[in-house]
Amino acid sequence: MRATLIAVSASLCAAFAAAPAPGAEEPTFGNDLKATIALQGLPCDKVVDAKRIGDSDYNAICQDGNRYHVFVNAEGRVIVQKLAR
Repeated sequence: MRATLIAVSASLCAAFAAAPAPGAEEPTFGNDLKATIALQGLPCDKVVDAKRIGDSDYNAICQDGNRYHVFVNAEGRVIVQKLAR
């Protein structure tokens, strides 16, 4: 399980680094954010909006109304924090 989480984290770091400019996210990028949120055990049926805050740092809004802050912390771990609606 730990090896899988590390592999997924590495993939997400690469995806965040290669992300397009704000407002120009590709559909697959929303799927990456959705998968990241789901791996943390949080609900998100579909990412309908994502804003890039900085390097490896995003706010995502899901179709079900849930909002999340997805980022990579100083230790290189992917963190997902639920935001108030």
